Amino acid sequence: MRESFAIGTVRVRAGQRQEVELPITRLVTGGDAGLPVLVVHGREPGPTVWVDAAIHGDEVLGVEVVRQVLSAVSPRTLRGTLLAVPVVNVLGFMAGERYLPDGRDLNRSFPGSARGSLASRIAHLLMTEVVAKCDVGIDLHTASARRANLPQIRADLEDAETRRLAEAFGAPVMLHARLRDGSLRQAAREAGAKVLLFEAGEAMRFDAEPIAAGVAGVLRVLAALDMLDAESTDDEPPIACWSSAWVRARGSGILQMEVDLGAQVEDGQRLGRIADAFGSNGRIVRADRDGIVVGLTRAPIVHAGDALVHVATPGE
Repeated sequence: MRESFAIGTVRVRAGQRQEVELPITRLVTGGDAGLPVLVVHGREPGPTVWVDAAIHGDEVLGVEVVRQVLSAVSPRTLRGTLLAVPVVNVLGFMAGERYLPDGRDLNRSFPGSARGSLASRIAHLLMTEVVAKCDVGIDLHTASARRANLPQIRADLEDAETRRLAEAFGAPVMLHARLRDGSLRQAAREAGAKVLLFEAGEAMRFDAEPIAAGVAGVLRVLAALDMLDAESTDDEPPIACWSSAWVRARGSGILQMEVDLGAQVEDGQRLGRIADAFGSNGRIVRADRDGIVVGLTRAPIVHAGDALVHVATPGE
């Protein structure tokens, strides 16, 4: 029998799953706020993996991905240990806000500090109690407000094992993405973990297709790590992209978008039109490179310089 798994003040025995709440802070109402973690500690040895969502409090889609993954995983058959953190930014999530009450971006606050700001303390808690105990992590995100993202993995594709897991996830696109200072992905990599960042869907929405892509992808990664039995699949392999950029508005007005997520576009192709309230004085929005549409604005009213269409460029 495997040793029990220690987290916080709790030890989870092999072959069991247990919910744990790690204390964050005391609320102004006198109640307590905690970081919810569900530990699935398999009977058999294997890697330790975390999956998290809602680092940005309005990115709720990943919460449903985590819930569905947990319904498909049993400690009796799991090889290794899965740590599920469905809501990292608890205070932002409760308020339906992207950031914490002090306006800080939690995903720019890692690795954090036990004596820092609220964001820094949450980051430190996640790093010490979850990330430091794991070999691999999957960080679930959506587009920011009034944008939508094609299901995609962002990761260091130059690292062979990270790329193998990105391919196993099976999203339509995997994008080589640079590390951002203060991000969970950067801090986790420095701690020695392999990290995949999944982007899909829109903020404050549950979209069936991105959720299904996220659930299937997480389970495929667990299978690629030999934590679950793999199921055969005929899915197309993801397209590797090594760069991306936004096509931006060259004027202000009302946008009529003429492409959708996943579209293959060519340099100079018409993507939409911006005009005034009468439909006059129009400007054509055109692609400035060949590639795949991986993100779009959903805002009908745009201003000069606004990001409109995110195009990723395939290549090896």
